Formats: sequence, structure tokens, C-alpha cells
Amino acid sequence: MTQTTDRGTGAERRDARAAAAAPDASGAFTHRQIMTILVGLLLGMFLAALDQTVVSTAIRTIADDLQGYDLQAWATTSFLITSTIATPLYGKLSDMYGRRGFYLFAIAVFVVGSMLCGLADSMYQLAAFRAIQGIGAGGLMSLALAIIADIVPPRERSKYQGWFMAVFGTSSVLGPVIGGFLSGQSSILGITGWRWIFYVNVPLGILAFAVVFKVLHLPHTKREHRIDFPGALALITFLVPLLIVAEQGRTWGWSSTGALVCYALAAVGFVLFVLAERAYKDEALLPLRMFKNRTFAVSSVGSIVLGAGMFGGILLLPQYLQIVHGSSPTVAGLQMIPLVLGIMTGSVIAGQTTARTGKYKIFPLVGTVFIVAAMLALSVVVGADTSVWTLVPFMLLMGLGLGFNFQPVILAVQNAVSPREIGVATSSVTFFRQMGGTLGTAVFLSVLFSTLPGRIDDAYTAAQADPAFQQAAAANPDQLEQLQGAGSDLGDTSFVQSIDQALAAPFKTGFADSLDLVFLIAACVVAVGFFVLVFLPQLALRTQSGIQAAQAGEDEAPASPADSP
Repeated sequence: MTQTTDRGTGAERRDARAAAAAPDASGAFTHRQIMTILVGLLLGMFLAALDQTVVSTAIRTIADDLQGYDLQAWATTSFLITSTIATPLYGKLSDMYGRRGFYLFAIAVFVVGSMLCGLADSMYQLAAFRAIQGIGAGGLMSLALAIIADIVPPRERSKYQGWFMAVFGTSSVLGPVIGGFLSGQSSILGITGWRWIFYVNVPLGILAFAVVFKVLHLPHTKREHRIDFPGALALITFLVPLLIVAEQGRTWGWSSTGALVCYALAAVGFVLFVLAERAYKDEALLPLRMFKNRTFAVSSVGSIVLGAGMFGGILLLPQYLQIVHGSSPTVAGLQMIPLVLGIMTGSVIAGQTTARTGKYKIFPLVGTVFIVAAMLALSVVVGADTSVWTLVPFMLLMGLGLGFNFQPVILAVQNAVSPREIGVATSSVTFFRQMGGTLGTAVFLSVLFSTLPGRIDDAYTAAQADPAFQQAAAANPDQLEQLQGAGSDLGDTSFVQSIDQALAAPFKTGFADSLDLVFLIAACVVAVGFFVLVFLPQLALRTQSGIQAAQAGEDEAPASPADSP
């Protein structure tokens, strides 16, 4: 009798908690409910965003400890492949079966993958476990944005989405700091320091899981669907070779046999994916009819272009700070704070203004102009002797541009599609941006590495007439030999800080000159994004959340622009 009563009381408490966390009859959530749910979503997104920057800082230390220096790229590539492939799958499946279960699944898989990564004994194991981590990470960001779209009307949504940008920016600073600190410790509590990079995800992930499990209760009407397995397999066939060649092409050679095989497989996968999506129509993983929606099409193309330019450009600033200025990864992360402050400020301004005026199109356009201006300025001012303080205003300007860009584009897409397709629309934009970032990073690093030897040789030749260089070369013949030809191999640049700085000057000058070219190319790529986003329609923002619109039976997107694009 007592057990029955206890079970009944426990069930009643669970029902009461679910009722308290659920929306009212109209599908509306209170501000307090939204903020409570937001905490869980932010924790999950923080895990994914932090992990990438933490690992990238410590990967060389990890590879040395696991005696797999030449395999370190695969630990990054495996994570990238699975997270990119999983992103659109989460979006489509959550539209079909509800978000809560898939978000909890993503957190759980990420935590399990993190624990396994901490236990890895070889680079092969680490690459495999990073792939498991990536499966979870693929859902953490896109599903968080889709859930906010479910519970907050578009007119108010940008205010809450600004928190996501704050998390993104904070993780980009904290990541190198945490990664540098932990990887620099030989042992913490008897465990190798770098392993804590993965272990710290476990308590954070458990906390995020508990919060989401308790507070996230979204009404969902399950619909019977065919699952687009052929589309998913074709997408894997398309993306895996493309991502592999993007990450490894610089090492293999872009026209090598391995690269050509990857191109061919990717082309076959793309054709099969298009055929599968046409056959499955509305039940496709990415329904092709969505590209007839001008907002979706413009945002998708714009995300690829801006992702390539922005992420490719952002990647190189920390490298410049570390190689030319001699900053440690930790210090370089702190020196990037102006960029983060710009991102946060831009997100707040865009969010608050959009909520008041209902206008969002202006922000991606102005943001793109800011990014182009910042990159053009960097291509001029970056040099071997440029002060870090000189870079601050340009990092702030770039951050403002990023803050103006990210959320308004996602908001525009979420507002332009029907409520039942918010998940696939959100994940698609995230997917295209990630693909653009991957391709941009590959291209810009290739430009850097291909131009670097010539630029260093030119700087070395010019330095021959410098008395300080001549004196240092005569006093340090071993260091001079180490410097010669160094531009063809950036596998280890630590010698730049240890040799006589008069000898290191040509290397730093050549590196800075190569970066100037990369920033200029990145500015041109982002400028293309401006001309794409000019065609982004300005639609009237809905005053209902995705759940409210679905409950009211308003299953269609806004039909006409509020004003001309």
C-alpha cells in the first residue's frame, strides 16, 4: 500500500513538474519558463563550442603523448565529418518526432564520447572516439536554435538568440585558455593533464542533461513518415570524401590520386543525394522544394560564402599572434577578447533592434560590410612589427559584423518556413555555414602554405643587406641553417621564438605578408556574400512561436515581403 502511494506520489510530482514546464493552452511560454529552458540549451551549446577550441589548442600535446603526431589531423577530421553529417539528420528527425528526445540523445552521446576520448591510448582510438563526440555535437547547436524557434515568436526570438552568440564568443576565448592550461599540466589528480580537456565535459554534460530533462516539455504531434535512408547514405557518400580532401588535400596535393578519388566519390554522392531527395519529395532529408523559398535559398548560399570567408579569416588571427608575436595559445585567446566583445555587442544590438522594429535584413548587410572593412584593414596593417593594440579596433569591427550576421540570417529562415519545417531549415543553414567554414579554412591554409616559402625567401634575400642580420647569422650558423627552407614546413614553428630575433625577422615578415594576401582574399569572398544577401526578402515577423502557429493550424510561411528587398 505504501509503495503504491509512493509510486503515485512520485508520478504526481513528475506530472506536476511537466505541467509547470509546459506552455499554456495557446502554446505560449512565460519569460521565466523560456529562461529556464535556455539555461539547459546554453549548457549544451557551450559543450560543443568549447570542445572545438579547447582541442585545437591542445592537439599537438595530445598527439605527442600518444605518439601519433603525424595522425593528429584525423582527430579533427573525424569529429568534423560526423558532426557535419549529423546536423541535417537531427533537424529532419526532430521535425518528425519532436526535439526533446533528440536533444537529450545528443547530450548523452557527446558525454559518452568525451569520456572515451579521455581514455584513449592511441591516436587511432582518439579519432574514433572524436567521431562519436561529433555525432552528439551535430545536434547540440542546431537543435538548440530550433527549440528556441519552437517556444519564442520570431519578433522576440532575436533577443534570446543573442545569448547563443555570447556563448559562442565566450567559448572562443575560454577554449584556448583552458586548453593551454590543462595540456600544460603533466598530471592533475594522478591523470594526465590533457585528458581533463575531455573529462570536464562529463559533469557539464550531466548538468545540461538533467536541466533539459526536467524543464523541456514541448508539445508535438507525431506524423507518420518514411525515413529518407537513401538520402542519408547519399549525403554521407557526398560529404565524407569532400571533408577528407578539404582537411587532407594540402598534405596530399590537390591533384593527387587520393584527392581525385575523393572528388569523384563526392560527385557521385551528390548526384545520388539529389535523386533521392527528388524521389522522397516532402519526406526527404532536405526537401528540394525548400530552395524555391527565396529566403531559404539566399540564406543557404549566403551561409556558405560567409562561412568560408569568416571562419577562414578568424582562424588565421590566432596563428599570427602565436607565430609572429610569440603568444602562447592561452595568451592568444585572451588577445582575441576584442573580437568576442564585438560579437556580443553586435548580437545585443541586432536582437534588441529587431525585437523593437521587426526589421532584420539590414543587419546581415551592414555586418558583411563591417567584416569586409575589417579584413581589408587587416590585410594592410598586419606586419611583422604590428602592435597587438593596433589590431584591437579591427577585431572589434569584425566582431560586430559577426554579431550582426549569425542570428538574423537564422531568424529570417525560421520565419520564412512553415512551423513543421523549422528544424530542417535551422539545421540546413547551420550545415551550409559549417561546410563553407570547412572549405574556406582548407582554401585559405592552402594559399598561406603555398605562398609562404616565396614570401620568406624574398624577406630573407632583403635581410641579407641588414647589418644586424649579418651579425646574427655569423654568430649563429646553426640557427641560420634551421631558418633556411623553414617556410615550406609549418609543422613546428616553435623555433621562431627560440632563435636570435634578428634571424627570425625574415620568417615573421614572410608569414605576415602571406597573411595579408589571405585576408585580402577572405575580404573578397565575404564581399560576394553581401551581393547574395541583397536579395534576402524582408518578411513580416510572426508574433507566434512555432508551437503556437502549429496549434493554431497556421502551417504556412509568410507569403509576401513586408517591403521590397
